[in-house]
Amino acid sequence: MRKLHFVLFFLFCFSFINAQDYFPKNDGVKEKNNNYTAFINANLYITPTQVVKNGTLLIQNGKVIASGRSVSIPENSVVIDLNGKYIYPSFIDPYTGFGVEKPKRAQGQGRSPQYGPSREGFYWNDHIMPEYNAISQFKYDAKTAENFRKAGFGVLNTLNMDGIARGTGVLVALNDDASDADRILEDESGNYFSFSKSVTSRQSYPTSLMGAMALLRQMYWDADWYEKGNVETKDRSLEALIANKNLPAFFEAGNKSNNLRADKIGDQFGVNYIIIGGGDEYEIINKIKATNAKYIIPVNFPDAYDVSNPYAANYISLQDMRAWNQAPGNPKALADNGIVFSLTTHELKSPADLKSKLLKAITYGFDKTKALEALTTIPADLLGKSNEIGSLQPGRYANFLVTSGDIFDKETTLYENWVQGKKHLIADKDQKDIRGQYTFSSGGRSFDLDISGEASKPKAEVKQGDQKFKTKFDYTDNWITLSFSNDKTNEVFRTTGIIPKDGSNFSGRMVLPNGSEESFTATRKGNASSEKKDKEDSDKKPEVVPITYPNVGYGFTSKPKQQDMLFKNATVWTGEDAGVLNNTDVLVRDGKIVKIGNNLNAGGAKVVDATGKHLTAGVIDEHSHIAALAINEAGHNSSAEVTIEDVVDPEDISIYRNLAGGVTSIQILHGSANPIGGRSAIIKLKWGEDADNLIYDNSPKFIKFALGENVKQSNWQSFNRFPQTRMGVEQLYVNYFNRAKAYDADKKSGKFIRHDEEMEVLAEILNGERFISCHSYVQSEINMLMKVAERFGFRVNTFTHILEGYKVADKMRDHGVGGSTFSDWWAYKFEVNDAIPYNAAIMSSVGVTVAINSDDGEMSRRLNQEAAKSVKYGGMSEEEAWKMVTINPAKLLHIDDRVGSIKEGKDADLVLWSDNPLSVYAKAEKTMIEGTVYFDIETDKAKRETIKAERNKLMKMMLDEKNGGGKTREPKGKDKQYFECETIN
Repeated sequence: MRKLHFVLFFLFCFSFINAQDYFPKNDGVKEKNNNYTAFINANLYITPTQVVKNGTLLIQNGKVIASGRSVSIPENSVVIDLNGKYIYPSFIDPYTGFGVEKPKRAQGQGRSPQYGPSREGFYWNDHIMPEYNAISQFKYDAKTAENFRKAGFGVLNTLNMDGIARGTGVLVALNDDASDADRILEDESGNYFSFSKSVTSRQSYPTSLMGAMALLRQMYWDADWYEKGNVETKDRSLEALIANKNLPAFFEAGNKSNNLRADKIGDQFGVNYIIIGGGDEYEIINKIKATNAKYIIPVNFPDAYDVSNPYAANYISLQDMRAWNQAPGNPKALADNGIVFSLTTHELKSPADLKSKLLKAITYGFDKTKALEALTTIPADLLGKSNEIGSLQPGRYANFLVTSGDIFDKETTLYENWVQGKKHLIADKDQKDIRGQYTFSSGGRSFDLDISGEASKPKAEVKQGDQKFKTKFDYTDNWITLSFSNDKTNEVFRTTGIIPKDGSNFSGRMVLPNGSEESFTATRKGNASSEKKDKEDSDKKPEVVPITYPNVGYGFTSKPKQQDMLFKNATVWTGEDAGVLNNTDVLVRDGKIVKIGNNLNAGGAKVVDATGKHLTAGVIDEHSHIAALAINEAGHNSSAEVTIEDVVDPEDISIYRNLAGGVTSIQILHGSANPIGGRSAIIKLKWGEDADNLIYDNSPKFIKFALGENVKQSNWQSFNRFPQTRMGVEQLYVNYFNRAKAYDADKKSGKFIRHDEEMEVLAEILNGERFISCHSYVQSEINMLMKVAERFGFRVNTFTHILEGYKVADKMRDHGVGGSTFSDWWAYKFEVNDAIPYNAAIMSSVGVTVAINSDDGEMSRRLNQEAAKSVKYGGMSEEEAWKMVTINPAKLLHIDDRVGSIKEGKDADLVLWSDNPLSVYAKAEKTMIEGTVYFDIETDKAKRETIKAERNKLMKMMLDEKNGGGKTREPKGKDKQYFECETIN
């Protein structure tokens, strides 16, 4: 053993003598301290799963030399006995803005938008800034670093949280005693992205989430094109993106649905994003698991609402109430499903809030070992630094915490946070822990003293029988100062005392109310009662309301399932040549209509008595804006590269309301902000399914075009975007189709060209692979677009709105274009002054396929009544009127082989009505899609009562939270935004 000590001493002296630094020092002695520090007898967490009792941690020069139970301690060691205390690796936050100045918002230039970039030599869009290096702006903030250390953090990853492509980040150790050269662990810690525009630029594009997604896709296409040497000009943004492509890629998505959107982009371009989530992943946990992505998860669980005012509480949505109740279970849900994730303080008001949030998650069942992994080893691995940080294995930085006990115990005190081997004092670990219950005696008087709270900052309560005293208490350097008073008698007792070495009983002097002094003794009798209560509270599992599909009001507790069903003796509106059939049966099996007739055999199918009721195909809305998170991408005069399919919102309550109105399919159209809009989404209203399962499989391809006031910005007072006139709109179409024609020709010839998402879509139109649905009003423009289409060899599929269609119906018929119109809207703006309610009937009478649409979240759930108006205005038969909301829109959308009528072999998208479907008295009693009932009028009544009971339960739970001292917030209602053609997101 002596030989080992000699060798170690020799090595120490040799390294001490020969240690060299290439920086000359002119500020003192040059010797470097190479002593060891040994922490012994600790409960040592080397990793979250490798725990050693009575362990030893040996460090030198800021690194871990050894850790475990049998560690040889060199003679030149400072030994610190941590008997009964705990050592943990310091926490790592992988997603912060620490030390990086927040960008300043660009100042506006009047009302004129900025369409072009503000920089030269960089990417064409200002919101793409992969060339940004956070280290260039990094400035160590000692005060903020201290706040993070008090919360247990030793290393922070920081970045510029601005823009869609955000550049690289910096990994920083929170060592106040080091220079930036030593505390910065990585200059380029990763590549960072988001869906949010930069605040430093006024460049308009993108104006929407779908625009941000399209921009990211084009950025990756362009980077590939640039990397292959196809561009002569220099693009610093793309060069940086290419240079950093092997760094870890982080994507701030911010909510469960955006997590999936980010992952899809990553999958398309081979980028394995580490996704910064939103804390609501538990709602679609199976979809989150299926991404196979790694996550960084905030713990910003919402506070309870103050519902003491029941009138104000009525403004709180059930969805928001549930979020308060369910969100703390998110970490457990992720861990239980084997999803790799780290935790972050991102979105918390202060790092100090982390502990209370974690404790809450633990009461919801989050495993403590998983919690420690999510704060240490996992973030280290995500950042590619597991060989340097995140554990206390040999060779890692000496970043560790010294605590009084289990780090996830409410009463545990964090004493020290060592970063790179430097101690940062949080609390005095030598101060005795005096928490407990005492009998406090003096001069024949006896009181009950209860000391609780954190060991370093305890609180005291004094009682005598049922009488509580007003108390002031301080405990510093093992001295206590306690005063307590009786509000009834105004008597004040003042005491001081010192805690003995054994930390049990204590004594001192008391100043009595009359000014005299006498001694007191405090004799321990047990654990603090409040500590016991806290333990009981922490062991009590919270009551969590069930998640529904979707997790909003009127969602299903389990997803509805397809069922075989026989409708007996219904009045069947076939929408086919057979017309309306009385007292007829319809058999549904495996989601299809399999038989129509009389006296059909159920064969095990559920029998529905439809006597006196009417059975129709589901209503189809050709022009809708419900169920989407964005409608317009207004940043360019053409946005063909964007698609509504990217932003389908399966949680929009309008889906359920439409089902209650018998609607089963809709086309979600882009808005009318630009002549060439975005691609549409054709969906079935399968309430409770995710966005992907709403969209038609093998969906026909559509795109929205627009004419008139909106596209030339007549009502927006914007004068610097082309076009500004109706004739300019025509020239724009000609220009874009000429470009698309040239692009398509180059591609077909085999020429290697830059992949252009916008031109790809326009080429599909030229090739007859994509159909146009065009927003239109004035006959001159309607004629214009038909002529442009014919010039380029294709046909317009649908004119929607088409309120002057009656003027050009014959031309529409000859062109082969359908009309999807309003039943009786007119005079709501100048260009619709000539609209008449006979429009639909006139167009239909000359052979145009006509549909009635809504373009409105309210009207869409009473399209059956809108169809009825053409019976009055134009004398249409009931059957022909009904076809305008069923088979005709199906034909316009090229889905009539699947839906739109009751025919054997078609999808069982059916509605059972209480009365003639064109009647104002008719109610949809059942709405079925592919044999699954998504709306049932009786079930709906039960849901209303269930929702009322759940709201009351949650309100009571929130009141209990408030009464128990929990944080609350003021109720705030959210007005639902109903999108229209002109809505700018």
